[in-house]
Amino acid sequence: MTTPSTEESAARRGRVKCVVWDLDNTLWDGVLLEESGAVVPRSEVVDLIRRLDRRGILHSIASRNDRQAAMERLGELGLDDMFVYPQIGWNPKSSSLREVARSLNVGIDALAFVDDEPFERAEVAHALPGVLCLAPEDLAGALDLPELTPRFVTDESARRRDMYRSQTVREEQERTFAGTPEEFLAELKMEFTIRRAGLDDLQRAEELTVRTNQLNSTGRTYSYEELAGLSTSPDHVLLVAELTDRYGSYGTIGLALAERGRPHWHLRLLLMSCRTMSRGVGTILLNHVMRTAKEAGAEALCADFVETGRNRMMQITYAFAGFTEVSRDGTALLLKSDLRRIQDPADYIRITIGDDAVPTPATGVTS
Repeated sequence: MTTPSTEESAARRGRVKCVVWDLDNTLWDGVLLEESGAVVPRSEVVDLIRRLDRRGILHSIASRNDRQAAMERLGELGLDDMFVYPQIGWNPKSSSLREVARSLNVGIDALAFVDDEPFERAEVAHALPGVLCLAPEDLAGALDLPELTPRFVTDESARRRDMYRSQTVREEQERTFAGTPEEFLAELKMEFTIRRAGLDDLQRAEELTVRTNQLNSTGRTYSYEELAGLSTSPDHVLLVAELTDRYGSYGTIGLALAERGRPHWHLRLLLMSCRTMSRGVGTILLNHVMRTAKEAGAEALCADFVETGRNRMMQITYAFAGFTEVSRDGTALLLKSDLRRIQDPADYIRITIGDDAVPTPATGVTS
């Protein structure tokens, strides 16, 4: 591997959200189906998996193997709960990685792939050029790779695997649920909380801007230092949103940054974690900002939107909320709502608004 420049390292930092592992002669020594299941895991690989897990990096599997035999051996080794959406079968490895990305709702370039076979790495690199492909001999320096080194490791990072495993339980329950989608959402007993971002939220807030692509209104990332300044600015409102349901917490999954002004407010950033895309909560934070702006006397709410190629769903969210395009410069759009129509949340979601999430209007602020 070549050593990246400082600029390249900064651009790639923390890019990988999930490492996808081959099994035979990669995770363990030997070939499972040739060793009567008596394969031995590589201790240095298991240690690396656990250390990356504590950083909030997920792990999955892409292995040409008998699924039942492989999962049984992983269970015997106490490793089965380390992997989300494992792909074990006889499909091309690139197809397995596509399925992992689809299941996690992340971009292909958020994956790394480790395999001892040069052919398999070449097949993935050709079909999915955004994937970081590694050989086992590359792993000695893996902890120092910028792609595997997020700037912050938050409390949520250490719980990320558990949150995704809870998500698989939700998905299985949804598949077998006999009622309507709305009835299933009601069964989840969701609670959505909106509050002003505090100092303890800012590392996670930066992480959200870096990790969220599909439901990010501008694609812009904000540093901890930028967010710290904005969180105390009298001219801005920085909000975070959390979601829980009967299966546990999704963690902090939403972020909104609004600039207060006269005669209108300006929404500079709106994002929601991709994990909540199917939960019908995408408009709750947006409608709260709209309602707060209206109650503060604003005549309209403008919103920045930048077409990134991945955030079409966020553009649809704005459209359903009544925003219309008022100007465009290439991929950068200015949207606007006159605040006459603000949607009420669905009955199946309980909304909790923190006392500091409805700020006192700023004085002397203009736009």
